[in-house]
Parts: sequence; C-alpha cells; structure tokens
Amino acid sequence: MKIALVHDYLAQDGGAERVLKAFHEIWPEAPIFVLFHDKDKIKGFEKADIRESFIAKMPFGRKKFKLYFPWMPRATEHHNLHDFDVVLSSTSAFAKGVLTRPETLHISYCHTPTRYLWTDTHEYIEDLKYNKLIKLALPRIIHHMRLWDKMSVDRVDHFIANSGTVRNRIQKYYRRDSDIIFPPVDTAKFKISENIGDYFVSGGRLVPYKRFDLLVQAFNRLKLPLKIFGDGPELENLKEMAKPNIEFLGRVTDEEKAQLLSKARAFLHPQVEDCGITPIESMACGRPVIAYGVGGVTETVIPGKTGIFFNDQSWESIVDAVIHFDHELWYPDYIRNWALRFDVDSFKERIKRYVEERHEEFKQGFEQCKLEIR
Repeated sequence: MKIALVHDYLAQDGGAERVLKAFHEIWPEAPIFVLFHDKDKIKGFEKADIRESFIAKMPFGRKKFKLYFPWMPRATEHHNLHDFDVVLSSTSAFAKGVLTRPETLHISYCHTPTRYLWTDTHEYIEDLKYNKLIKLALPRIIHHMRLWDKMSVDRVDHFIANSGTVRNRIQKYYRRDSDIIFPPVDTAKFKISENIGDYFVSGGRLVPYKRFDLLVQAFNRLKLPLKIFGDGPELENLKEMAKPNIEFLGRVTDEEKAQLLSKARAFLHPQVEDCGITPIESMACGRPVIAYGVGGVTETVIPGKTGIFFNDQSWESIVDAVIHFDHELWYPDYIRNWALRFDVDSFKERIKRYVEERHEEFKQGFEQCKLEIR
C-alpha cells in the first residue's frame, strides 16, 4: 500500500499539525503534500519528504500566504498524487480537494468544515485587519470558495471527524456521513502534581473567537490569580484590558505548559472548539476543567467528575462558575485515567486499522467492479 499524506499548510503548531505528526510517525516514508511549509514556525518534520505547491515559490508565499488565498484551491489541485494507492488528507480547508485516480482511495480526516466559509464567515470578515476595499471584495471571493469547497467534498471516499461536533457539521454543510476518531494527546508528557497552586490557568492561540476577553473581564472582577499562556493577535488588547492579577506568559515549552497545568486549580475554556486538546491535557495532569458547555469539550469532559460547564458565554457566567468551584473536591487519579483514552498511541492504532480496513474494502470493490464490466 503506497500512501501519501496531504495537509493544508504548515504555518503553525496546532492540533491539526499534531494529527499530521501522528500520521507521519505511522507512515514515515509517506511524502507530505502541503501548500507551503514555514520551517521557522513549525518543527518536527525535518526528516519528512515535504512537497510544496507553487505558492511556496511565489513572493512572500510563506510569510504572507493570505495574499494567495484565491489561488489555494488551484494549488491544491496541482498536487500530483497519481502514484499512490491511498491518500490520507488532514484538513480544515483545502486538502480534501486534491485530485486522485479512480483506483486511489481518498480518506479525509476533517478537523472541521472550513470555519470562515461556513460557521464563522461574518466574524471572519469583521475581524480581518484589511482596508475597506479588500473587505468589500471578500464576500464575493468567499462565495466562490464556498462553491469549490462543497464541490471538493465529492472527491473524498471516507470522512473521519475529530469529534461528534464536527461530525454534525460535516452532515450539515457537506451532507456526508463520517466516522469519529478523536485527535491524539501526548498524555505521557503530563503528570499529576502533589502541590496545587493558588492560580487558575488558560491558554492557546490568542485569537478573537477563543474569547479570552471574557476570562479577563471575569478575573478583573474576581481579583483571583489567572495565568494565560500563548501568543496571537489578541495579546496586546488583552494586556490592556487586564488588571495585575492576570499574568500573560507568552509562548511556553511543552514542559512549562505541563507544569502550569498540573499545579493549577483548574483549566478555563471559554470558547467553542471542534474538539479541544488543551482541556484533555489539563485532565491528563489530573486537574479539572471549567468550560463553556458547547462544542467538542462536551464530549471529552464529564460534568461533576472531570470538570464543570457554564451555560452562557459571558463573563458573568464565568464568575459564577469560579465562585462556586472548589478545587479540593476532585479526584486527580480518576481525571487522569479518563484522559488516557485520548492518548496518541491509541489514536495511531485506530487510524492505522481504519485506513487498512477501508483500503481492503476499496480494493475488493474495485476488483468486483472490473469483473462486472467484463
């Protein structure tokens, strides 16, 4: 079985890239097709056979790739995948739109139907820091991209969703069924701490939709210690809003994050995520999660056992949840054992078995079709 891996682009180290790394570890000889690879922003693929599209050769193709947004569908279709039996794509945007031969099986691991085309279009346009002329042109561009995105779905033989939340979105926007395999979490990096600090913690990419502004507003009033790790376009705005009890740590190493999570009273999760890796990492440290009860986190956190939910995405609801939260009433061993079911080794085993079984079914179906033609 000759397999190729396809990913949208390598420009950040997020949950989607962890999935790709796991794919690469299962099939280290498989080439990885991407629109471009910014080696300064993401590590871990130094030994991989990375094959970039023509966008990587364009002026500022890696650093200012958003300029080439309208050309990304065409660049994706330019990937030459004729020599492969199986194509496994990892995507939240373009990679599912690759062209394959009739005898090639295409399985797509979908992190979510493209947010800015379907669920978050209006917010995406509003938040972009472009001039008015570009903003006026964007709706028309996005409309055409949405048509291409819907058409590209027909090129996929099997969809894998990273959660039930994403499975529902795939059904809603693409009218396709999918199987659920939760993304990998390297639980071995996280341990239970004997000493719990006096702070709460949150973090990730500091972008508007993750609603860290609600945490700042809540803890400005609570006056309790809050540590926020991560970087992003919202960092300076959040700093301006925050009072001295809120500390911004910037980017942290995996080791630093493990220490932060393991000693926190709880991890705070105010956003709607497709799945949500960091809450699982917190649970792998034996620490409970306080989360907005919508999205993928409702599938990974057990209310009353590994965390609690607040029902309104507002600072008032966060304040109420924190006031009634007692960090001493939880069982760290139980929380960690629950998190272990999302371990990276379990993910690899499920993905490998899924691909092999679907490929065997595909081969049998293809051979049966040829016999019927004869």
